[in-house]
Amino acid sequence: MSSTKGNLKVIYEDNHLIVVNKRSGDIVQGDRTGDKPLNEVVKDYIKVKYNKPGDVYLGTVHRLDRPTSGIVIFARTSKALTRMNKLFASKDIQKTYWAVTEKAPAQKVGYLNDWLQKNEKQNKSYVMKKGQGKEAELNYKVLGQSDKYHLVEVQPKTGRHHQIRVQLSSIGAIIKGDLKYGAKRSNKDGSIHLLARKIEFIHPVKQEPISITAEPPEDPVWDFFAKKF
Repeated sequence: MSSTKGNLKVIYEDNHLIVVNKRSGDIVQGDRTGDKPLNEVVKDYIKVKYNKPGDVYLGTVHRLDRPTSGIVIFARTSKALTRMNKLFASKDIQKTYWAVTEKAPAQKVGYLNDWLQKNEKQNKSYVMKKGQGKEAELNYKVLGQSDKYHLVEVQPKTGRHHQIRVQLSSIGAIIKGDLKYGAKRSNKDGSIHLLARKIEFIHPVKQEPISITAEPPEDPVWDFFAKKF
């Protein structure tokens, strides 16, 4: 169940939920930049496709950082939004990310447990001493490598600000293009090589298991890993 309309790529859709594969650079909700956010683009899509008069209801279930690509879930009803929020709060959602890093972590498989504090002015998070800030946990494993980069699969257990970016950076596995967290150079399009790859949960209304996968953006580095994994 996938369709592309203009710059919008819908990868799952029913009467309750709509899931899109976000491009790097898109913002999920409006901010001070004034750029048109993804939730408004999705509303327009629904309005046109279903010929809906008046305002279209759309609830934002979660967000992705602007330079990150991949899965974003929206709710088409208030009931679905409330139930999805509960799934996220109770951690009954399995999220999998792909990160392309400049160096591999020292261990091929690992668990990271840090305390993170967000600096609002810098829009950046820092690893702090235990007990300072908010606890952040993730599991990771190295899936493979090219001549220059490494593909790391990450499953976050918490949802902290810039969590994957700062935690991988703290062990020397800096994400390609992520200048904020120590990358040597930026990507030409301003993206970072972090993809919300897969999400699994029990549908909030149908009570059926749902598994959704997002394809990586098209560029030589992502293409190399996408063909192998």
